[in-house]
Amino acid sequence: MVLHGSRKVAKVALEMALTEDREQERHFKAVFAREGVKTAAVDYGGDFISSLNKIVERAVVAAKREGVIREIHAEEGAVAGAVREAMSQIMQKALGLNIGGKIGIARHGDHISVAVFFGVGLLHLDEVAVGLGHRAVTSD
Repeated sequence: MVLHGSRKVAKVALEMALTEDREQERHFKAVFAREGVKTAAVDYGGDFISSLNKIVERAVVAAKREGVIREIHAEEGAVAGAVREAMSQIMQKALGLNIGGKIGIARHGDHISVAVFFGVGLLHLDEVAVGLGHRAVTSD
């Protein structure tokens, strides 16, 4: 099955969030680049409530650093909005607890998706949570 547009970008963002290590990230990044999809991934861990702003900031910085977005207000806002949407989907599980995992970002043309894949909990008593956000921006 060939995915197009927002579905393809969402799938790639999820795959980036699920990577095990930097080596696998680099491999996936190269594979997706050959398909015309720009990607980035960033690890994160900490208290959920105090982490929200840092997670948004880290995702925007990673997206700019990896060339997924340009340093344009609309593109930075698209990533920030997609991250906030993804985080809102895991909020009920994560409120008051620690989170740790990865943020995956993908873009193809007008479509930007951000996926978060986190362990949520205390010590070794983790739950797993996944969130996904999408935004559309005008491409060149």
